[in-house]
Amino acid sequence: TTQPTHRRTELDPLRLAIAVVPLAAYFLMLGAINLRRRPMVVTGAGDLATLGVALTGLALVGPISLFRPESATAQFGDLIWLFLLAFYWLLLALVTMLCRPRLVVYNLPPRELRPVLAEMIGQLDPAARWAGNNLMLPTLGVQLHLDAVVWMNNTSLVSSGPEQDLAGWRKLSRALSRSLRGFETSPSPHAGALLGIGVMLLGAAVARLAADPVAVAIAWRQITAF
Repeated sequence: TTQPTHRRTELDPLRLAIAVVPLAAYFLMLGAINLRRRPMVVTGAGDLATLGVALTGLALVGPISLFRPESATAQFGDLIWLFLLAFYWLLLALVTMLCRPRLVVYNLPPRELRPVLAEMIGQLDPAARWAGNNLMLPTLGVQLHLDAVVWMNNTSLVSSGPEQDLAGWRKLSRALSRSLRGFETSPSPHAGALLGIGVMLLGAAVARLAADPVAVAIAWRQITAF
C-alpha cells in the first residue's frame, strides 16, 4: 500500500512580491508619518483608499486571479490584467464614496486633540455641544464622535447618525488642518514597529526573488499565459 504524500504549497516568489511589496510600502509610509512631530489630517475616504491600494497586490494574486475569466483572457491576452486592475480600483472608488464621513488625525491621541478641537469649534460653530466624546455642530450640520486607534496613536472623527452635511465636513477638515499647522507632538512609539514590519516584508520579497530567478520566470509565464 502506498501512503499518501502531503506536499506543502507555497506562494511562488513573483506572486509573493506582487502581494507583499505594496503592503510593505504602506507600512513604511505609516511608520514615516508616525515619526513626524506634527499631526496630519486626512479624510476617511483618503485613508481607506490608501489601504485599498496597499491591498491591490493581495487582490491580484488572490480573488482576482482566481476568478479571472478564461474567455476574456483568451481574447485580450495580457491586457486582461489591466481591465481587472481597473475594475478593482473602480470598486474601491465606489466604496470610498459610499463610506460615512470621517477624518483621521495621524499621530495625535484624543487627550491632545480634544483641547485643540474644543478651541477651534468655539470659533467655527458657537452652537456646538459636547456630550462625552460626542460632538454636535448644528450650524455645520455635523454630528461626530472621537474614536481612538491606540496602537497607531491616531484619532478618528467619525460621523454619528445618517444626516450629515458634506460641506460642513469639508469646513471642519480645513479648520482642523489650520489649527494643527503649528502644533507639535512627540513621535509615536509605534513608528519603529511599523517601519520594522515594512522592512521585513520588503526584505522577504526581495530575498525570494533573488534566491530563485527560475521560479520567477516560470511564474511570469503562468501569469501571462492565455
